[in-house]
Amino acid sequence: MTVHTHILGFPRIGAARELKFALESHWRGELPEAALEATGRQLRARHWAQQRDAGLDYVTVGDFAFYDQMASHIQLLGCEPARFHFEAQQSPLSRYFTMARGAATHAVQAEQAGCCQAEHAHAAPDGGQHALEMTKWFDTNYHYLVPEWSPQTRFSLACERLLAEVAEAQALGHQVKAALIGPLTFLWLGKEKTPGFDRLALLEQLLPVYGALLDRLKQQGVAWVQVDEPILGLDLPNAWRSAFESSYWQLNQVGVNILLATYFSPLEENLSLTCRLPVAGLHVDGIRAPHELTSVTDWLPAHKVLSVGIVDGRNIWRTDLDAALAVLRPLAARRTGQLWLAPSCSLLHVPFSLEAETQLDADIKPWLAFATEKLAELSLLKGALQGHADDAALASARVASASRRDSARVHRAPVTQRLQTLSPTVDRRDSSFPLRQAVQRARFQLPAFPTTTIGSFPQTAAIRAARASYKRGELARADYEQQMRAEIAHAVGRQEALGLDVLVHGEAERNDMVEYFGEQLDGFVFTRLGWVQSYGSRCVKPPVIYGDVQRPAAMTVAWTVHAQSLTHKPMKGMLTGPITILQWSFVRDDQPRATTALQLALAIRDEVADLETAGIGIIQIDEPAIREGLPLRRGQWDAYLDWATRAFRIAASAAGDATQIHTHMCYAEFNDILPQIAAMDADVITIETSRSDMELLTGFGDFQYPNDIGPGVYDIHSPRIPATGDMLRLLQKASAVIPPAQLWVNPDCGLKTRSWAETEAALQNMVAAARQMRAA
Repeated sequence: MTVHTHILGFPRIGAARELKFALESHWRGELPEAALEATGRQLRARHWAQQRDAGLDYVTVGDFAFYDQMASHIQLLGCEPARFHFEAQQSPLSRYFTMARGAATHAVQAEQAGCCQAEHAHAAPDGGQHALEMTKWFDTNYHYLVPEWSPQTRFSLACERLLAEVAEAQALGHQVKAALIGPLTFLWLGKEKTPGFDRLALLEQLLPVYGALLDRLKQQGVAWVQVDEPILGLDLPNAWRSAFESSYWQLNQVGVNILLATYFSPLEENLSLTCRLPVAGLHVDGIRAPHELTSVTDWLPAHKVLSVGIVDGRNIWRTDLDAALAVLRPLAARRTGQLWLAPSCSLLHVPFSLEAETQLDADIKPWLAFATEKLAELSLLKGALQGHADDAALASARVASASRRDSARVHRAPVTQRLQTLSPTVDRRDSSFPLRQAVQRARFQLPAFPTTTIGSFPQTAAIRAARASYKRGELARADYEQQMRAEIAHAVGRQEALGLDVLVHGEAERNDMVEYFGEQLDGFVFTRLGWVQSYGSRCVKPPVIYGDVQRPAAMTVAWTVHAQSLTHKPMKGMLTGPITILQWSFVRDDQPRATTALQLALAIRDEVADLETAGIGIIQIDEPAIREGLPLRRGQWDAYLDWATRAFRIAASAAGDATQIHTHMCYAEFNDILPQIAAMDADVITIETSRSDMELLTGFGDFQYPNDIGPGVYDIHSPRIPATGDMLRLLQKASAVIPPAQLWVNPDCGLKTRSWAETEAALQNMVAAARQMRAA
């Protein structure tokens, strides 16, 4: 039995987030394009060397991207949307970042200069455009840029970047496996911009371009090309299922070995189809679909490579090597062809390395494996299967697995007792929404189209420096808190000056919307450099939930009460919801996720109760990740939505009728779960709608969403400052779909990544748009 090892992708941001800092320097105009390209080459070379040194048989080329792999494929396949009006002299990289981040129009520039012509110039053909839409990559917290499809879309082999990267790796002496997003997945994940158009109609002209690309790779001496088709784990329409066989028959004619890669979900009804496809090998997710491995082994012809994703690419727990070998050995015995070992999916979704985690809890660190350590696990598994096991390393792994199973730190008796004594009605508010709405309107006396923000304000260099000094022990706690109170006062003062109706404290004291809460809850542990890319240069450092969760003390009350003391306007208490904390953490895998969600819900419920007692009348419980948590198979949706929405209701149920509960959701399609969103029964929901030009709001209107709603009127992820006219137009579109009495006015997300200059200019225009709506 021949055993090979490989990976589907590697974290590209760098061990010390080198790519993040280079990107942001380039966007500020401080780092030339050539220097940014040099940073990319250095990172690629370093990561390929790591793969080789870990004993992998192939290094993976094509997983690197300066912003997003889907955006890279848009350029690679020559389908940049015509609406950007790119000019021939623009470099590919500048066009790439324009698609990702948008570009200011003459309209915005004129408005900033006080030009009265500005509001009519938003359609000027000067290259100023909204960025591509952004949404979640399947059920991960990674965001991809959404391709745009229309009958006018054309494809061509338009970018040499992938081919150049292959040449880079070959020049360094590596055995290369190139990685591509498959043609059907690429089309599926895009969005039709023309009503009634079927994006599958583009497949006929797309396949020859893929064929030409495969041929170029073959000419370069690439023996294997990994083609990712994760949509094979979805409930596909028959037309899409039928397209796979003919598509891969056509691509197989090129003569290069294709490793078809699926991940994130069981294949189910697509299993036999996938195994029959005319490709040289198949990768399957042995973590998400271990029950299918025997069937895949039986269905896949003996001459084809079987690649088993046996190491978890989505979580940070050390692989139980004995359990993995118990799965692999029977498969190896049943096959005469090659067996490849890999992580279940790209390692993009886990941090870089444990090596730098010198301050991590000594009891818990041995339980963990990041991307670098997962490479070593593949080597150990390969050695054990081939009869030359590293006995010392295997023994160490066994000790670590046993220590986690037996640890008294994992299970807490008080949490278990509380779960056992919960009332069946713990997830209910006192009154229905219409009754609560009347009480709240009488209490707050807000104008029509009330304005607010989503929660955070700019995290300035001074705020970050103070937090870092405090964590290093260089700044006393009292001095740190005094500085944060001053920052809160600054944010409140600026909101008052802008004329916002419902204020927030700005979250100066918070490093991250999940990490901040996890640091104050039992059952969490934190890394120092465990960064994971969320989109572009944006990285998050997910907490690790290793044990039972409970709240020892209030987490936000003092900061929120201080902020409320500075204004007579309503001040929102800002909390992160239980499902978002769950989704954006690395979660223990020794109990159902629903149980962990319930523990988190009870902790947030205690915080809601304390905020209300302290006089805070509006409390926002953010749940941007609730859609993200949906299983990829619809047959599993109901079970998830039952416990996920119940967790939110439990968190909110401590609030009385006069306390207004808000929630926020962003960057996802909600239309298919609107009944469940309505069942969460938040008094006000805010959603991201600006990148879709309010299209996402249509479903809420068709559904007749019963509670109040704040559709985001501008995209905070773009440096483009929208004109008042732009936001007024979006509000008018919203008013045609949602009764105006239900509408709030807000940005589409928090403002922590923006500068104060951008923030004030955009919010000033937003407030002006709301006032014009009131006047109309």
